[in-house]
Amino acid sequence: MLKPTYNVLFICTGNSARSIMAEAILNQLGAGRFRAYSAGSHPAGAVNPNAIELLERSHFKTTGLRSKNWSEFATSDAPVMDFVLTVCDKAAGEVCPVWPGQPMSAHWGVEDPAAAKGSEEAIRRAFNDSFMVLSRRISLFMVLPMDKLDKLALHKELTSIGQVKS
Repeated sequence: MLKPTYNVLFICTGNSARSIMAEAILNQLGAGRFRAYSAGSHPAGAVNPNAIELLERSHFKTTGLRSKNWSEFATSDAPVMDFVLTVCDKAAGEVCPVWPGQPMSAHWGVEDPAAAKGSEEAIRRAFNDSFMVLSRRISLFMVLPMDKLDKLALHKELTSIGQVKS
């Protein structure tokens, strides 16, 4: 039996680092089973160069990644999402648009590496840490038996994945 492709939207305030990294990770690792997108409530307008550098260094595709407003995904002609996952605490507290299709949502808060201060090494470490947390959570998400879980059990699993640190 052919498994469905699930659409996943990662939400962050600026859509410049965490949600962008999550989009790239899930699109590459979940190719065929998942289609990932990302957006922000107040997009920065550009992808953080440190996020691009880390993704490329880790052999993830970066072509087509861009900072965009979440309103792009709230229109009638937008892809219908199965899941909407917030990856920053600020976006989780905002009033989100009404998503077509009533997707399942969960909060997967991750420290903002774009807000990291200090040496180049400290900033690189912040990006690496966020990348590792997102990679681990996405790996757990991808192995969920979607077709065997009812909505309540699936939501519980999604929420618990958001508690995994690394």
